[in-house]
Amino acid sequence: MESFSRRSFLQAVALLAAGSVVSLPANGFGLHRKLRVTLVGTGVRGISFWGRRLVEQYPDQLEFVGLSDINPGRLQYAKEYMKVDCPTFVNFKEMLRTAKPDLVIVCTTDSSHHELIIDGLAAGCDVLTEKPLTTDEIKAQAILDAERQYGKNLIVGFNYRWSPYMTKIKELLMNGEIGEITSVDFNWYLNTHHGASYFRRWHGLMNKGGSLWIHKATHHFDLLNWWLDSEPDEVFAYGALEHYGKNGPFRGTSCRSCSYKKECDYYWDITGDAHAMKLYVANEAHDGYIRDGCVYRKEIDIYDKMSAQIKYANGAIANYSLTTYSPFEGWRIAFNGQKGRVEAWLDIPWMKNDSLDQESLHAAEMQQAENIDVIHEPVVLYKNWKDYQIIQVASERAGHGGGDRRLHDKLFKQPEAPDPYGHAAGLRDGVMSILIGVAARHSIEKGSPIKIASLTDLKPQAKRG
Repeated sequence: MESFSRRSFLQAVALLAAGSVVSLPANGFGLHRKLRVTLVGTGVRGISFWGRRLVEQYPDQLEFVGLSDINPGRLQYAKEYMKVDCPTFVNFKEMLRTAKPDLVIVCTTDSSHHELIIDGLAAGCDVLTEKPLTTDEIKAQAILDAERQYGKNLIVGFNYRWSPYMTKIKELLMNGEIGEITSVDFNWYLNTHHGASYFRRWHGLMNKGGSLWIHKATHHFDLLNWWLDSEPDEVFAYGALEHYGKNGPFRGTSCRSCSYKKECDYYWDITGDAHAMKLYVANEAHDGYIRDGCVYRKEIDIYDKMSAQIKYANGAIANYSLTTYSPFEGWRIAFNGQKGRVEAWLDIPWMKNDSLDQESLHAAEMQQAENIDVIHEPVVLYKNWKDYQIIQVASERAGHGGGDRRLHDKLFKQPEAPDPYGHAAGLRDGVMSILIGVAARHSIEKGSPIKIASLTDLKPQAKRG
């Protein structure tokens, strides 16, 4: 019975990774025993979304058999916060040998994902990685080679796809409401609260996060690939660092120790966040990581202004921009088709009289509570020579627009459920999303367009692979 359970689990993961719509057996992930799960990387995302939430919501489906991090202090706090009774390991490979997991969840710094993914696959485990998959084309190719070599499966946690609002856009496009899509305008705005947070952390260093072209925009590029049902062919981009980093009027090491607290608009008092104090500040001595780093640190070397033109293999062209110091946080998109146009947006203040301040908006989006606050958001459908139609989409604010819990339910509770919109994301999806950002970086450096096919052995397909 144990071997049958394992086969069922492997089949479930394989189909999820492929994004298949084929129904799985009723026992899905192998419900004859609990899924043995390990987590590597005990930062806030790991211990909350991929940690405590799984413990609380899926106790009958899975159990944590190991936690790993290079910081022993964070490890201990993670164990307490997640409320698990499992061994902890500073050495990841030792955890693989000792805990013998079915599934490894990777939530470390982006630049280290590839090593842990490959080690997990080599150890005979299936692997689920937080986005982005990795930070450059060489590491991406190594992961591609490893999945082929070891015959295991990789899932990328693209939660945005799963929100009802994003799904409604996919439905309209997939059903041909505006005909063949010819162009897209996509603008994403990070505010001075959320956007600045990336420049306080390790994300502000190119060698850690690969820039926001990778860490943040991978979400947006994956949505574009999914909505257009095609793969990117060529990218041309511009980018610069003009606001944060060396551009600041003054600088320090951290907000706590800064002499310019009263003068700096970006001052953040981490001491008011008990969770961050226990997770990060209390454990700085172990690895030197400072969570409230100065946004004007000279070592910051990523772009804070970004714009790209993406040509798709099916002929569509997308214009994309990312702003990192906007007064508000939100996004807008417009799809132009041969028969009409679709417009969508979220959290644009003047379009909706929202009383939440910008910090509260981000907190609400990240919140993982199960009490669902249903909201309604418009999508506008225009058809040539006809009146436009406003479609009100029942959505949620918490958990990335309801995407978080739907992704988790599909993975751990209902892997056999049909997936008509192709929400499930696998390795190829992860690679194609980061290659747009990688190509954008190279394009800025070289001043020329970059072919996606020149980066790895994957060849872009007019219809997503």
